[in-house]
This record gives sequence, C-alpha cells and structure tokens, in this order.
Amino acid sequence: MGEFELIERFFKRAARQADVGIGDDCAIWTPSRGHQLAISTDMLVEGRHFLSTVNPRDLGHKALAVNLSDLAACGATPHAFLLSLSLPRVDEDWLSGFSEGLFALADAQGCELIGGDTTQGPLNVSITVMGEVPAHQAILRSGAQAGDDVYVSGHLGDARLALEAFRGTVSLPQSVFELARSRMERPQPRTALGVSLRGLASAMADISDGFLGDLGHILKASRVGAAIDVAAMQRLMLTRDAWACPQDLLQRCVLSGGDDYELVFTAHPDHQQHILALSEACGTPVTRIGRITADPHLLLLSEYGGVLPNTFTSFDHFA
Repeated sequence: MGEFELIERFFKRAARQADVGIGDDCAIWTPSRGHQLAISTDMLVEGRHFLSTVNPRDLGHKALAVNLSDLAACGATPHAFLLSLSLPRVDEDWLSGFSEGLFALADAQGCELIGGDTTQGPLNVSITVMGEVPAHQAILRSGAQAGDDVYVSGHLGDARLALEAFRGTVSLPQSVFELARSRMERPQPRTALGVSLRGLASAMADISDGFLGDLGHILKASRVGAAIDVAAMQRLMLTRDAWACPQDLLQRCVLSGGDDYELVFTAHPDHQQHILALSEACGTPVTRIGRITADPHLLLLSEYGGVLPNTFTSFDHFA
C-alpha cells in the first residue's frame, strides 16, 4: 500500500467545516467573525511518550486528546486538526485501530481532520489542532491575581502510577493497574469546562508535565505565588482508596507525575458557586486546592498548617 492509498483509505473524509479539506496542497478554513484562532501542536514519540505495547486505538485517542487539552486550557472551541504520521511500515490493522480511536474522539469533539503528512520512519505522531475563541476572551497564564482561588479539574496522579507499574517500581492489584492505565492511555480533554470558564477563570493551564510544573508556569507569567493544600491534592488520585499507596509515591504522582491532562486554573473567590455549578453542568469535578499569594513563592501546606519541603520535579524533556 502506497502513501496516497493509505491516506485515502484510513484518513480522508469529506470536508465538513473546512472550506477545502484533504486533497489539495493546503486546507482552507475561514474562522468565525469576531473570533481569534487558537492553535497548538504536540508530538508523541514511541518510547518517549507512549509504549510500543499501547493499543493503537488508545494511541489515536490520546494523540488528539493531548492537543485538545491545550485548547481547553485557553477556553477555545476545537474545530480542525492536522496529522503528521511517521510509520516504520504499513500495518493495516494498526492503522485501522489508530484511525478509529482518532476519529471517535474527533467526532465527539466536533473537530475535523483537514490535512497533514505521512512518511516512513520511527513511529511518531504529530498533531496541530486549531480552534476559536471570541476575540480577547482567551484564558491565558498571565492573569492570576493575589487572593484568587486555585482549582484543579478531575483527578491527578493515576497516569504516573501506571507508568511506575510499567517500569516495575511498584506492584499494583490488577483492577488498580487497569484503572490507572486507562488514565494514562485515554485522557479526557476538558473542553466543555474550559469553554465554560471564559470570563470566570483569571488564568489557566493544562496539566501535562506535572501539577507543580504547570502551576509554576501560571505563577511565573502572573508574577505571583501560591499556597497549596497538599492534603486536598492527595485526595485527587482516583485509585487512592483502592490500595495502600505509600505516602511518598502518592505525593510524587499527584504533585509532579504528569500526563494527567486536567486543568489548573485560578478565579476570584466570588466566583466559587458559579464555578461549582459549571462543574456539575459539565460533568467534570473541580476541587479548590489553594490560593494565589502576592509573595512570589510556592508553599506546600500540610494538613496541620506546616510547610512541606518542595523536592518535586516535573517532567522536562531535556533535563
């Protein structure tokens, strides 16, 4: 099977939102009047971002999900994406599963594949996603103010727990491993919540490299600090009550584990009830886990009010 037959069979669809989709040298897309484009790109490399044993359907899902998470973090509505795919060989079963997982999430999110590239080489998936946000309403990292509450969506730490199990550093009950693995391989982009928080959240980021690292981006951009309730953070691990997780591992997974693709955001305390109502309407739990401070330092507070040492390191590709 050649490159163009591969595209035709597994990835070409009739254009829906794009003016011109796959089949020409460029896709053409006209954004809505009064909106700005929101664009993000992520690359997934075998052995670095995913294991060779991953189900191709799950990989197709995750490849798009991690990009949609970036749009959610800006409060943008997804519309279209580009796919660049490097394959060591043509494996029709693998391509069928990958494209099914990719398009299942794309259809659920109303996001259309409008172009890309394929080549032979080490397995590598790169997606560029495009969305829209009303002009000047994008939620950036730079808007946090002293006194704002700090929130996190969903659950944290389970993806890292699954990675530790794959690495052989921890032994998990099978049911716990499967739940953690699903969090690692099939993250759910918080699109509806992100869009709903426009006008309420003062700053926001998605949690991809670890909570403390991604919160740190907000603190740096906003020139503020934060006081974080570690006990509240620990309750965010979905698998926490299903097995006796050692305390040090629990904290490491939740605070700096990465691969969660949840949202961390800040908002004025007056918005708390509105945010909780939106959380319920979106079907995505949110938890208040701290407060922004004028003093530009990050404090990790224990349940007894003491300050814990911050020895946690978030993911860095070149560290």
